[in-house]
Amino acid sequence: MKLLVLNEARHAIDDSFVEQRCAVTPATVMRFSRMGFTVMIEKDAGALSGYPDATYTEQGATIVEATAEVLGDADIVFYVNRPLPSHLEQFKANALVIGHIDPFFQQELVETMAGKGLSTLSVEMIPRSSRAQKMDALSSQASLAGYVMMMQAANALPSILPMMMTPSGTIKPAKVFIIGAGVAGLQAIATAKRLGANVLAYDTRPVVAEQVESLGGKFLKIDIGETGQTKDGYAKELTDEQKAKQQEAQRDAIADSDIVITTAQLFGRKPPVLISKDTLALMKPGSVVVDMAAQSGGNVEGSVPGKTATVECVTVIGDGNWSQRVARDATDMYANNLLNLIDEFCDKESKQFTLDLEDEILAQSVITHAGEITNDMLKNAYKGG
Repeated sequence: MKLLVLNEARHAIDDSFVEQRCAVTPATVMRFSRMGFTVMIEKDAGALSGYPDATYTEQGATIVEATAEVLGDADIVFYVNRPLPSHLEQFKANALVIGHIDPFFQQELVETMAGKGLSTLSVEMIPRSSRAQKMDALSSQASLAGYVMMMQAANALPSILPMMMTPSGTIKPAKVFIIGAGVAGLQAIATAKRLGANVLAYDTRPVVAEQVESLGGKFLKIDIGETGQTKDGYAKELTDEQKAKQQEAQRDAIADSDIVITTAQLFGRKPPVLISKDTLALMKPGSVVVDMAAQSGGNVEGSVPGKTATVECVTVIGDGNWSQRVARDATDMYANNLLNLIDEFCDKESKQFTLDLEDEILAQSVITHAGEITNDMLKNAYKGG
């Protein structure tokens, strides 16, 4: 089978940033070659993540130009993000496209891919189960995002994070409040603690309090009634009354913090607004807020997608594309996710990738196949159900 990896810095889906990650590393190319795949990589696809073409060819890859002939010859196409509409015209029917498709907000693209007869695997739809953990690209990239957001906040804060005792006086440790203790939030907590800050965290799922405390943070307890998480491990959406109670209870913690990081995102829906401008106005001038969800709607009123803004004398960072700021590690982790995915479903004798839609992982993550949208959750979302 022929596996194609494109240079996504050349094929930008968004003019606001240049993708620095790549979907394969030299190490995963070596493994794919041993599994019997012919690996084709577009010129300079790994250059921005620290992998020049020579490191790939040494492991058996062929460097190509993204011509119509090359695109049309691929059996499997890897993306970090999602394909351009112009690429869809070139792929052969039944080719398998894998990437961050963002399917709930890319209905037209998904319908076009189905209409072209492509099989599409959206890595966001891979279930959060023990068996699928090694393929969970959302979690691997979110972990890096938590680290990056904390480091960006530390760089933007006009003071240091750890306590420092000097002859000229004692500097108190910075106060960091993290809203959302999922994968990204937990990594932000761990990073803040390593930097010497006092850390407070909140999540609508009380079950994560133990994880927060195990990392050295304190857990803010707010009684907003029944909450919990979905079967996929995501926080359930709150009612309007619960959201109001939550914001009121968090207001003092936010006002008392030097840094606030929000990581609240809802699977397949726009994120909730957690911090209003009125609450930002209560913070000390020069304080920093990082809005992880800025590009998909925002947790913070006044955050600007892809940019850093000043709102009520507070620096609000909404840069997005967090993990690509550590592109080498992000590439390594994502490439391993894809290798584990292919290896799980590749027949060792025939050396063919088997698209078994009866398997629970593929049943959820494959969203188009044989000319149809196959994921029921997506079909209901597109119908407004």
